[in-house]
Amino acid sequence: MNEKISPSKIFSLGLQHVLAMYAGAILVPLIVGAALKFSAQQQALLIAVDLLTCGLATLLQSINTRFVGIGLPVVLGTSFVAVSPMITIGTHFGISAIYGSILAAGIFIILFSNLYGKLLKVFPPVVTGTVVMIIGLSLIPTGIENMGGGEGNAHFGSPANLVLSFGVLLIILIMNRFFKGFLRAISVLIGIIAGTIAAGFMGQLDTQAVLSASWFRVPTPFYFGVPTFNLVPILTMLIVGSVIMVESTGAFLALSKITGKTLSNKDIIRGYRTEGLAFALGAIFNAFPYSTFSQNVGLVQLSGIKKRSVTIAAGLILIALGLVPKIAALATMIPTAVLGGATVIMFGMVVSSGIKMLHDVDFSNNNNLLVIACSVSIGLGATVVPNLFAALPGALQILCSDGIIAGSLTAIFLNLILNKPIKAPIDAVDLKSNLSKEIS
Repeated sequence: MNEKISPSKIFSLGLQHVLAMYAGAILVPLIVGAALKFSAQQQALLIAVDLLTCGLATLLQSINTRFVGIGLPVVLGTSFVAVSPMITIGTHFGISAIYGSILAAGIFIILFSNLYGKLLKVFPPVVTGTVVMIIGLSLIPTGIENMGGGEGNAHFGSPANLVLSFGVLLIILIMNRFFKGFLRAISVLIGIIAGTIAAGFMGQLDTQAVLSASWFRVPTPFYFGVPTFNLVPILTMLIVGSVIMVESTGAFLALSKITGKTLSNKDIIRGYRTEGLAFALGAIFNAFPYSTFSQNVGLVQLSGIKKRSVTIAAGLILIALGLVPKIAALATMIPTAVLGGATVIMFGMVVSSGIKMLHDVDFSNNNNLLVIACSVSIGLGATVVPNLFAALPGALQILCSDGIIAGSLTAIFLNLILNKPIKAPIDAVDLKSNLSKEIS
Protein backbone atom coordinates (compact mmCIF):
# COMPACT_ATOMS: atom_id res chain seq x y z
CA MET A 1 0.00 0.00 0.00
CA ASN A 2 2.88 2.37 0.79
CA GLU A 3 4.98 1.27 -2.19
CA LYS A 4 5.96 4.16 -4.44
CA ILE A 5 4.72 3.93 -8.02
CA SER A 6 6.38 5.76 -10.89
CA PRO A 7 4.31 8.26 -12.90
CA SER A 8 4.51 6.03 -16.01
CA LYS A 9 3.16 3.05 -14.06
CA ILE A 10 0.42 5.20 -12.55
CA PHE A 11 -0.60 6.25 -16.06
CA SER A 12 -0.60 2.67 -17.39
CA LEU A 13 -2.62 1.43 -14.40
CA GLY A 14 -5.04 4.35 -14.83
CA LEU A 15 -5.42 3.49 -18.52
CA GLN A 16 -6.16 -0.10 -17.51
CA HIS A 17 -9.06 1.16 -15.37
CA VAL A 18 -10.34 3.22 -18.32
CA LEU A 19 -10.24 0.21 -20.64
CA ALA A 20 -12.10 -1.91 -18.06
CA MET A 21 -15.02 0.53 -17.94
CA TYR A 22 -14.88 1.98 -21.47
CA ALA A 23 -17.39 -0.39 -23.06
CA GLY A 24 -19.98 0.38 -20.38
CA ALA A 25 -19.25 4.10 -20.64
CA ILE A 26 -19.91 4.31 -24.39
CA LEU A 27 -22.75 1.77 -24.65
CA VAL A 28 -25.20 3.80 -22.59
CA PRO A 29 -24.99 6.99 -24.69
CA LEU A 30 -25.13 4.88 -27.86
CA ILE A 31 -28.28 3.08 -26.70
CA VAL A 32 -30.03 6.17 -25.36
CA GLY A 33 -28.98 8.30 -28.34
CA ALA A 34 -30.24 5.72 -30.84
CA ALA A 35 -33.56 5.30 -28.99
CA LEU A 36 -34.13 9.06 -28.96
CA LYS A 37 -33.21 9.40 -32.66
CA PHE A 38 -30.03 11.43 -32.15
CA SER A 39 -27.92 12.11 -35.22
CA ALA A 40 -24.41 10.63 -35.45
CA GLN A 41 -22.98 14.06 -34.56
CA GLN A 42 -25.22 14.34 -31.49
CA GLN A 43 -24.29 10.83 -30.40
CA ALA A 44 -20.59 11.66 -30.71
CA LEU A 45 -21.16 14.74 -28.57
CA LEU A 46 -23.09 12.66 -26.03
CA ILE A 47 -20.25 10.13 -25.77
CA ALA A 48 -17.61 12.86 -25.42
CA VAL A 49 -19.45 14.68 -22.66
CA ASP A 50 -20.17 11.35 -20.95
CA LEU A 51 -16.47 10.45 -20.85
CA LEU A 52 -15.64 13.93 -19.55
CA THR A 53 -18.24 13.73 -16.79
CA CYS A 54 -17.12 10.19 -15.87
CA GLY A 55 -13.65 11.65 -15.35
CA LEU A 56 -14.86 14.60 -13.27
CA ALA A 57 -17.04 12.33 -11.10
CA THR A 58 -14.14 9.90 -10.62
CA LEU A 59 -11.85 12.71 -9.45
CA LEU A 60 -14.47 14.04 -7.02
CA GLN A 61 -15.07 10.61 -5.48
CA SER A 62 -11.38 9.61 -5.34
CA ILE A 63 -10.31 12.67 -3.35
CA ASN A 64 -11.07 13.10 0.33
CA THR A 65 -12.22 16.52 1.52
CA ARG A 66 -14.54 17.70 4.26
CA PHE A 67 -17.55 17.83 1.95
CA VAL A 68 -16.98 15.46 -0.99
CA GLY A 69 -15.07 12.30 -1.83
CA ILE A 70 -15.08 8.96 -0.12
CA GLY A 71 -11.31 8.75 -0.52
CA LEU A 72 -11.20 5.27 -2.06
CA PRO A 73 -9.77 4.14 -5.44
CA VAL A 74 -13.11 4.34 -7.26
CA VAL A 75 -14.07 4.88 -10.89
CA LEU A 76 -17.50 6.24 -11.73
CA GLY A 77 -19.36 5.44 -14.91
CA THR A 78 -22.81 5.63 -16.45
CA SER A 79 -25.32 3.42 -14.69
CA PHE A 80 -27.26 0.92 -16.84
CA VAL A 81 -30.06 1.19 -14.28
CA ALA A 82 -30.93 4.58 -15.78
CA VAL A 83 -31.07 3.50 -19.46
CA SER A 84 -34.68 2.41 -19.77
CA PRO A 85 -36.07 5.22 -17.54
CA MET A 86 -34.19 7.85 -19.57
CA ILE A 87 -35.56 6.47 -22.83
CA THR A 88 -39.10 6.40 -21.41
CA ILE A 89 -38.84 9.96 -20.05
CA GLY A 90 -37.34 11.24 -23.31
CA THR A 91 -40.06 9.56 -25.37
CA HIS A 92 -42.98 10.91 -23.32
CA PHE A 93 -41.68 14.25 -21.99
CA GLY A 94 -38.75 15.24 -24.20
CA ILE A 95 -34.98 15.44 -23.74
CA SER A 96 -35.14 18.47 -21.44
CA ALA A 97 -37.25 16.48 -18.96
CA ILE A 98 -34.53 13.81 -18.78
CA TYR A 99 -32.01 16.33 -17.52
CA GLY A 100 -34.52 18.05 -15.27
CA SER A 101 -35.21 14.74 -13.54
CA ILE A 102 -31.50 13.89 -13.23
CA LEU A 103 -30.77 17.36 -11.79
CA ALA A 104 -33.65 17.08 -9.31
CA ALA A 105 -32.48 13.61 -8.20
CA GLY A 106 -28.92 14.87 -7.81
CA ILE A 107 -29.98 17.83 -5.69
CA PHE A 108 -32.17 15.54 -3.57
CA ILE A 109 -29.26 13.16 -2.93
CA ILE A 110 -26.93 16.05 -2.07
CA LEU A 111 -29.42 17.68 0.33
CA PHE A 112 -30.40 14.43 2.02
CA SER A 113 -27.04 12.64 1.93
CA ASN A 114 -26.90 12.65 5.73
CA LEU A 115 -30.30 10.95 5.88
CA TYR A 116 -29.84 8.56 2.98
CA GLY A 117 -28.67 5.72 5.20
CA LYS A 118 -32.07 5.87 6.90
CA LEU A 119 -33.92 6.25 3.61
CA LEU A 120 -32.22 3.13 2.30
CA LYS A 121 -34.20 1.02 4.76
CA VAL A 122 -37.02 1.33 2.23
CA PHE A 123 -34.70 -0.52 -0.19
CA PRO A 124 -33.75 -3.82 1.48
CA PRO A 125 -32.38 -6.62 -0.77
CA VAL A 126 -35.88 -7.91 -1.60
CA VAL A 127 -36.74 -4.49 -3.08
CA THR A 128 -33.42 -3.58 -4.73
CA GLY A 129 -32.98 -7.06 -6.21
CA THR A 130 -36.49 -7.02 -7.62
CA VAL A 131 -36.14 -3.49 -9.04
CA VAL A 132 -32.79 -4.22 -10.70
CA MET A 133 -34.20 -7.46 -12.14
CA ILE A 134 -37.21 -5.58 -13.57
CA ILE A 135 -34.88 -2.97 -15.11
CA GLY A 136 -32.77 -5.70 -16.73
CA LEU A 137 -35.84 -7.51 -18.07
CA SER A 138 -37.16 -4.27 -19.56
CA LEU A 139 -33.83 -3.69 -21.34
CA ILE A 140 -33.44 -7.13 -22.91
CA PRO A 141 -35.95 -6.52 -25.77
CA THR A 142 -33.83 -3.53 -26.83
CA GLY A 143 -30.72 -5.70 -26.90
CA ILE A 144 -32.47 -8.39 -28.96
CA GLU A 145 -33.84 -5.77 -31.35
CA ASN A 146 -30.33 -4.38 -31.81
CA MET A 147 -29.03 -7.85 -32.65
CA GLY A 148 -31.28 -7.81 -35.70
CA GLY A 149 -30.02 -4.40 -36.79
CA GLY A 150 -32.26 -2.04 -34.83
CA GLU A 151 -35.81 -0.77 -35.16
CA GLY A 152 -36.71 0.29 -38.67
CA ASN A 153 -33.65 -1.33 -40.26
CA ALA A 154 -34.45 -2.40 -43.82
CA HIS A 155 -32.22 -5.45 -43.35
CA PHE A 156 -33.52 -6.38 -39.91
CA GLY A 157 -32.62 -9.97 -39.02
CA SER A 158 -30.49 -10.40 -42.14
CA PRO A 159 -27.79 -13.13 -42.08
CA ALA A 160 -25.09 -10.44 -42.01
CA ASN A 161 -26.57 -8.78 -38.92
CA LEU A 162 -27.05 -12.11 -37.17
CA VAL A 163 -23.48 -13.19 -37.96
CA LEU A 164 -22.13 -9.95 -36.50
CA SER A 165 -24.28 -9.97 -33.37
CA PHE A 166 -23.86 -13.65 -32.52
CA GLY A 167 -20.17 -13.42 -33.45
CA VAL A 168 -19.67 -10.67 -30.85
CA LEU A 169 -21.67 -12.70 -28.34
CA LEU A 170 -19.48 -15.75 -29.00
CA ILE A 171 -16.23 -13.78 -28.63
CA ILE A 172 -17.34 -12.39 -25.27
CA LEU A 173 -18.28 -15.87 -24.06
CA ILE A 174 -14.94 -17.34 -25.25
CA MET A 175 -13.02 -14.53 -23.51
CA ASN A 176 -14.84 -15.26 -20.27
CA ARG A 177 -14.37 -19.03 -20.58
CA PHE A 178 -10.69 -19.22 -21.50
CA PHE A 179 -9.16 -16.02 -20.14
CA LYS A 180 -8.78 -14.57 -16.67
CA GLY A 181 -7.96 -11.28 -15.04
CA PHE A 182 -7.75 -8.11 -17.09
CA LEU A 183 -8.51 -9.73 -20.47
CA ARG A 184 -11.72 -11.14 -19.04
CA ALA A 185 -12.53 -7.72 -17.56
CA ILE A 186 -12.37 -6.09 -21.01
CA SER A 187 -14.05 -8.98 -22.88
CA VAL A 188 -17.01 -6.80 -23.93
CA LEU A 189 -14.68 -4.13 -25.31
CA ILE A 190 -12.68 -6.75 -27.23
CA GLY A 191 -15.90 -8.23 -28.62
CA ILE A 192 -17.10 -4.81 -29.81
CA ILE A 193 -13.75 -4.00 -31.44
CA ALA A 194 -13.59 -7.40 -33.18
CA GLY A 195 -17.19 -7.07 -34.38
CA THR A 196 -16.60 -3.56 -35.71
CA ILE A 197 -13.50 -4.70 -37.62
CA ALA A 198 -15.50 -7.59 -39.10
CA ALA A 199 -18.25 -5.14 -40.08
CA GLY A 200 -15.61 -3.05 -41.84
CA PHE A 201 -14.66 -6.01 -44.05
CA MET A 202 -18.37 -6.48 -44.75
CA GLY A 203 -18.71 -2.84 -45.84
CA GLN A 204 -21.00 -1.83 -42.98
CA LEU A 205 -19.01 1.01 -41.41
CA ASP A 206 -19.99 4.68 -41.72
CA THR A 207 -16.97 6.92 -41.05
CA GLN A 208 -18.68 10.25 -41.79
CA ALA A 209 -19.18 11.18 -38.11
CA VAL A 210 -15.49 10.59 -37.36
CA LEU A 211 -14.30 12.61 -40.34
CA SER A 212 -16.56 15.56 -39.51
CA ALA A 213 -15.85 15.58 -35.74
CA SER A 214 -13.47 18.21 -34.36
CA TRP A 215 -10.23 17.42 -32.54
CA PHE A 216 -11.00 19.55 -29.51
CA ARG A 217 -14.20 20.86 -27.97
CA VAL A 218 -15.13 22.19 -24.56
CA PRO A 219 -18.62 20.91 -23.64
CA THR A 220 -21.41 23.47 -23.51
CA PRO A 221 -23.68 23.29 -20.43
CA PHE A 222 -27.34 22.57 -21.27
CA TYR A 223 -26.47 21.90 -24.92
CA PHE A 224 -29.81 20.14 -25.49
CA GLY A 225 -31.80 22.88 -23.80
CA VAL A 226 -32.72 24.17 -20.35
CA PRO A 227 -33.96 21.34 -18.08
CA THR A 228 -37.70 21.07 -17.49
CA PHE A 229 -39.18 19.59 -14.34
CA ASN A 230 -42.13 17.19 -14.37
CA LEU A 231 -43.37 15.15 -11.43
CA VAL A 232 -43.42 11.69 -13.06
CA PRO A 233 -39.87 11.87 -14.51
CA ILE A 234 -38.54 13.24 -11.21
CA LEU A 235 -40.21 10.44 -9.25
CA THR A 236 -38.75 7.92 -11.72
CA MET A 237 -35.24 9.28 -11.36
CA LEU A 238 -35.50 9.43 -7.56
CA ILE A 239 -36.21 5.69 -7.56
CA VAL A 240 -33.33 5.13 -9.98
CA GLY A 241 -31.05 7.28 -7.82
CA SER A 242 -31.96 5.35 -4.68
CA VAL A 243 -31.20 2.02 -6.34
CA ILE A 244 -27.88 3.42 -7.59
CA MET A 245 -27.03 4.56 -4.05
CA VAL A 246 -27.61 1.03 -2.79
CA GLU A 247 -25.34 -0.40 -5.52
CA SER A 248 -22.64 2.19 -4.86
CA THR A 249 -22.78 1.53 -1.12
CA GLY A 250 -21.99 -2.12 -1.81
CA ALA A 251 -19.02 -1.00 -3.94
CA PHE A 252 -17.82 1.38 -1.21
CA LEU A 253 -17.89 -1.37 1.40
CA ALA A 254 -16.19 -3.87 -0.89
CA LEU A 255 -13.39 -1.37 -1.55
CA SER A 256 -13.18 -0.65 2.17
CA LYS A 257 -12.49 -4.33 2.76
CA ILE A 258 -9.98 -4.56 -0.11
CA THR A 259 -8.01 -1.47 0.93
CA GLY A 260 -8.28 -2.02 4.69
CA LYS A 261 -9.77 1.44 5.22
CA THR A 262 -12.58 1.53 7.78
CA LEU A 263 -15.46 3.70 6.61
CA SER A 264 -17.30 5.90 9.09
CA ASN A 265 -20.82 7.26 8.69
CA LYS A 266 -19.28 10.57 7.59
CA ASP A 267 -17.32 8.79 4.86
CA ILE A 268 -20.49 7.11 3.57
CA ILE A 269 -22.33 10.44 3.66
CA ARG A 270 -19.56 12.12 1.64
CA GLY A 271 -19.79 9.25 -0.84
CA TYR A 272 -23.54 9.80 -1.24
CA ARG A 273 -23.08 13.56 -1.55
CA THR A 274 -20.48 13.09 -4.29
CA GLU A 275 -22.73 10.70 -6.21
CA GLY A 276 -25.46 13.33 -6.01
CA LEU A 277 -23.01 15.91 -7.32
CA ALA A 278 -22.13 13.52 -10.17
CA PHE A 279 -25.86 13.35 -11.02
CA ALA A 280 -25.99 17.16 -11.08
CA LEU A 281 -22.92 17.36 -13.33
CA GLY A 282 -24.54 14.83 -15.64
CA ALA A 283 -27.63 17.04 -15.89
CA ILE A 284 -25.65 20.25 -16.45
CA PHE A 285 -23.51 18.77 -19.23
CA ASN A 286 -26.40 16.73 -20.70
CA ALA A 287 -24.89 13.40 -19.75
CA PHE A 288 -26.20 10.70 -17.37
CA PRO A 289 -26.57 9.54 -13.76
CA TYR A 290 -23.34 8.02 -12.45
CA SER A 291 -22.43 5.23 -10.07
CA THR A 292 -19.31 3.47 -8.83
CA PHE A 293 -18.40 0.78 -11.37
CA SER A 294 -18.18 -2.68 -9.82
CA GLN A 295 -15.86 -3.96 -12.57
CA ASN A 296 -13.27 -1.42 -11.47
CA VAL A 297 -13.68 -2.58 -7.88
CA GLY A 298 -12.79 -6.05 -9.13
CA LEU A 299 -9.79 -4.60 -10.98
CA VAL A 300 -8.45 -3.08 -7.76
CA GLN A 301 -8.69 -6.54 -6.17
CA LEU A 302 -7.10 -8.17 -9.22
CA SER A 303 -4.16 -5.77 -9.58
CA GLY A 304 -3.48 -5.38 -5.87
CA ILE A 305 -2.84 -1.66 -6.49
CA LYS A 306 -4.98 0.25 -4.01
CA LYS A 307 -3.68 3.78 -4.42
CA ARG A 308 -6.07 6.62 -5.24
CA SER A 309 -3.44 8.13 -7.54
CA VAL A 310 -4.26 5.38 -10.06
CA THR A 311 -7.99 6.15 -10.23
CA ILE A 312 -7.22 9.88 -10.24
CA ALA A 313 -5.05 9.19 -13.31
CA ALA A 314 -7.99 7.28 -14.82
CA GLY A 315 -10.22 10.30 -14.19
CA LEU A 316 -7.75 12.61 -15.93
CA ILE A 317 -7.50 10.25 -18.93
CA LEU A 318 -11.31 10.18 -19.21
CA ILE A 319 -11.43 14.00 -19.11
CA ALA A 320 -8.78 14.17 -21.86
CA LEU A 321 -10.77 11.71 -24.00
CA GLY A 322 -13.94 13.71 -23.42
CA LEU A 323 -12.31 16.86 -24.79
CA VAL A 324 -11.51 15.14 -28.12
CA PRO A 325 -14.81 14.56 -30.01
CA LYS A 326 -13.03 12.76 -32.86
CA ILE A 327 -12.07 9.93 -30.48
CA ALA A 328 -15.59 9.83 -29.07
CA ALA A 329 -16.99 9.70 -32.61
CA LEU A 330 -15.18 6.42 -33.23
CA ALA A 331 -17.85 4.74 -31.09
CA THR A 332 -20.58 5.91 -33.49
CA MET A 333 -19.04 3.66 -36.14
CA ILE A 334 -20.13 0.56 -34.19
CA PRO A 335 -22.94 -1.11 -36.19
CA THR A 336 -26.19 -1.67 -34.31
CA ALA A 337 -25.90 -5.45 -34.72
CA VAL A 338 -22.47 -5.41 -33.07
CA LEU A 339 -23.90 -3.28 -30.29
CA GLY A 340 -26.72 -5.80 -29.87
CA GLY A 341 -24.33 -8.71 -29.44
CA ALA A 342 -22.67 -6.89 -26.55
CA THR A 343 -25.74 -5.33 -24.92
CA VAL A 344 -27.76 -8.53 -24.79
CA ILE A 345 -25.10 -9.91 -22.42
CA MET A 346 -24.79 -6.71 -20.40
CA PHE A 347 -28.55 -6.35 -20.02
CA GLY A 348 -28.75 -9.99 -19.04
CA MET A 349 -26.07 -9.29 -16.45
CA VAL A 350 -28.31 -6.57 -15.00
CA VAL A 351 -30.94 -9.27 -14.46
CA SER A 352 -28.26 -11.52 -12.95
CA SER A 353 -27.22 -8.71 -10.61
CA GLY A 354 -30.81 -8.40 -9.43
CA ILE A 355 -30.95 -12.14 -8.77
CA LYS A 356 -27.64 -11.89 -6.90
CA MET A 357 -29.06 -9.14 -4.68
CA LEU A 358 -31.89 -11.51 -3.79
CA HIS A 359 -29.37 -14.07 -2.52
CA ASP A 360 -29.74 -13.04 1.12
CA VAL A 361 -33.52 -12.74 1.02
CA ASP A 362 -35.39 -15.13 3.33
CA PHE A 363 -37.41 -17.16 0.82
CA SER A 364 -39.05 -19.13 3.60
CA ASN A 365 -40.97 -15.93 4.26
CA ASN A 366 -43.94 -16.12 1.90
CA ASN A 367 -44.33 -12.32 2.07
CA ASN A 368 -40.97 -11.87 0.34
CA LEU A 369 -42.11 -14.23 -2.43
CA LEU A 370 -45.28 -12.16 -2.80
CA VAL A 371 -43.28 -8.92 -3.06
CA ILE A 372 -41.11 -10.37 -5.83
CA ALA A 373 -43.97 -12.10 -7.66
CA CYS A 374 -46.32 -9.11 -7.74
CA SER A 375 -43.60 -6.56 -8.53
CA VAL A 376 -42.08 -8.51 -11.42
CA SER A 377 -45.52 -9.38 -12.82
CA ILE A 378 -46.76 -5.78 -12.71
CA GLY A 379 -43.45 -4.30 -13.88
CA LEU A 380 -43.01 -6.68 -16.79
CA GLY A 381 -46.74 -6.64 -17.58
CA ALA A 382 -46.84 -2.84 -17.77
CA THR A 383 -43.82 -2.91 -20.08
CA VAL A 384 -45.35 -5.46 -22.45
CA VAL A 385 -48.98 -4.21 -22.29
CA PRO A 386 -48.81 -0.45 -21.53
CA ASN A 387 -52.31 0.07 -22.99
CA LEU A 388 -53.74 -1.55 -19.87
CA PHE A 389 -53.72 1.91 -18.25
CA ALA A 390 -54.77 3.92 -21.31
CA ALA A 391 -58.06 5.00 -19.70
CA LEU A 392 -56.37 6.60 -16.68
CA PRO A 393 -55.70 10.38 -16.44
CA GLY A 394 -52.56 11.59 -18.26
CA ALA A 395 -49.90 11.74 -15.54
CA LEU A 396 -51.23 8.65 -13.76
CA GLN A 397 -51.31 6.78 -17.07
CA ILE A 398 -47.63 7.48 -17.72
CA LEU A 399 -46.75 6.60 -14.13
CA CYS A 400 -48.51 3.22 -14.29
CA SER A 401 -47.60 2.29 -17.87
CA ASP A 402 -43.87 2.62 -17.15
CA GLY A 403 -42.96 -0.89 -16.06
CA ILE A 404 -39.96 0.20 -14.00
CA ILE A 405 -41.91 2.76 -11.97
CA ALA A 406 -44.92 0.48 -11.57
CA GLY A 407 -42.78 -2.49 -10.54
CA SER A 408 -40.55 -0.43 -8.26
CA LEU A 409 -43.42 1.26 -6.41
CA THR A 410 -45.14 -2.09 -6.06
CA ALA A 411 -42.00 -3.59 -4.50
CA ILE A 412 -41.53 -0.64 -2.11
CA PHE A 413 -45.11 -0.47 -0.89
CA LEU A 414 -45.71 -4.22 -0.67
CA ASN A 415 -42.52 -4.62 1.34
CA LEU A 416 -43.63 -1.87 3.73
CA ILE A 417 -47.08 -3.44 4.07
CA LEU A 418 -46.16 -7.13 4.23
CA ASN A 419 -42.81 -7.03 6.03
CA LYS A 420 -41.90 -5.50 9.36
CA PRO A 421 -40.06 -2.17 8.93
CA ILE A 422 -36.47 -1.86 10.08
CA LYS A 423 -36.64 -0.20 13.48
CA ALA A 424 -33.08 1.01 13.84
CA PRO A 425 -31.57 3.52 11.39
CA ILE A 426 -29.19 1.95 8.93
CA ASP A 427 -25.60 2.92 9.64
CA ALA A 428 -22.32 1.86 8.08
CA VAL A 429 -22.27 -1.40 10.05
CA ASP A 430 -25.81 -2.31 8.96
CA LEU A 431 -25.00 -1.46 5.36
CA LYS A 432 -21.91 -3.62 5.47
CA SER A 433 -23.84 -6.67 6.63
CA ASN A 434 -26.64 -6.13 4.11
CA LEU A 435 -24.78 -4.99 1.00
CA SER A 436 -21.14 -6.06 0.98
CA LYS A 437 -22.04 -9.35 -0.72
CA GLU A 438 -23.57 -7.53 -3.69
CA ILE A 439 -20.18 -6.73 -5.21
CA SER A 440 -18.01 -9.69 -6.08
